[in-house]
Amino acid sequence: MKRTAAVFISLVTAIALCMMPASATTFPLRKAPPIIGYWKLKVPSLQCSEIYLFKADGTSEVSSGEERSESRYEIASVPSAKGFYTFTDTIVKNNGKPDCSGANTPIGDTAVNYLRFSPAGDQMIMCRNESLDACIGPFKRIEGPEL
Repeated sequence: MKRTAAVFISLVTAIALCMMPASATTFPLRKAPPIIGYWKLKVPSLQCSEIYLFKADGTSEVSSGEERSESRYEIASVPSAKGFYTFTDTIVKNNGKPDCSGANTPIGDTAVNYLRFSPAGDQMIMCRNESLDACIGPFKRIEGPEL
């Protein structure tokens, strides 16, 4: 009989916990950086565009000129006090053809840059450091074409 009472109490406790308001049992989710998705960078001086696909699993695909590459990336989960997300990107695959500038990014190349997003999250710039002195962009969010 004691065992039946203990099981009953455990069952009642479990049901009570399940019926508690969600706000009492959940924690706020940290908002992910708004990089996930497709982005386009026009390079008017070279009459070329680059298309980037950033995936939620930390990988990306890039189309630039004839070059097609894949990389692993990491991005800070929150911006710095200056409003920039630290972004590290390492090339893991490349077709060996020239990008928009005529260059080729070697496999293993790692770059650290700083991203800043528009308030709406539909544009971003990529900078060498946490200032607006040396940046490229804007990259514009687009619907996803095939790379």
